[in-house]
Amino acid sequence: MDRVLHKADSRGYANHGWLESHHSFSFASYYNPQRMQFGTLRVLNDDRVAPGMGFGTHAHQNMEIISIPLEGDLEHKDSMGNTAVIRQGDVQVMSAGSGVQHSEYNKNRDREVAFLQIWVLPDRPNVKPRYDQITLNREELIKTWFTLLGPRNKHDGLWIHQNAWFHMGEFNNQDTAKYTIKEYGNGLYIFVLEGKVKAGDEILGRRDALGVWNTAEVEFRMEDKSRLLLLEVPMSN
Repeated sequence: MDRVLHKADSRGYANHGWLESHHSFSFASYYNPQRMQFGTLRVLNDDRVAPGMGFGTHAHQNMEIISIPLEGDLEHKDSMGNTAVIRQGDVQVMSAGSGVQHSEYNKNRDREVAFLQIWVLPDRPNVKPRYDQITLNREELIKTWFTLLGPRNKHDGLWIHQNAWFHMGEFNNQDTAKYTIKEYGNGLYIFVLEGKVKAGDEILGRRDALGVWNTAEVEFRMEDKSRLLLLEVPMSN
């Protein structure tokens, strides 16, 4: 098993007043040649946006963009004509493809919104832009790896243009779990949203991450009540 450990306090950090962001990989003014991406996982930003503030209209191309709200409500508008609000418990996918413009704002003026912004390199360029979102049933996350999204034509729910699988699970202290890699050549990026867990032989705390590859499975033991995000992605595109 090959691995890379990314402790929470080693991430890039930016504070723009209205936006506080931690970057798992090089992004904007944060550049680390050792932290460019994990396989086709290019961006994992842990963002907090001030009340009523947000990202004005801007363009993207040839990227699969996934947003996962952790607190509060995020309002989305795009050049495809979509207007939506995504809340804690929702997952949003936007395939930028041949080109799309969008904005994301904190819908509330009395509290912050916290969300994960994740970018995955697509398996083909210049696809038709598309938008989709789902609402999770939290009970489906308890003591299991619930599939948030999968590859196009391989998953019945939310999908992206890449041979990637995203899962989330919530576990109690001392629970054990196992994750089996679905596709040969894929790696697994383990991101601890809350809690403490032993993944393989590494102890991970809140917002720590571990990337593993050249392995068929990973075993977990929870050291506290924990919520984990697992991102299985190709290690080459």
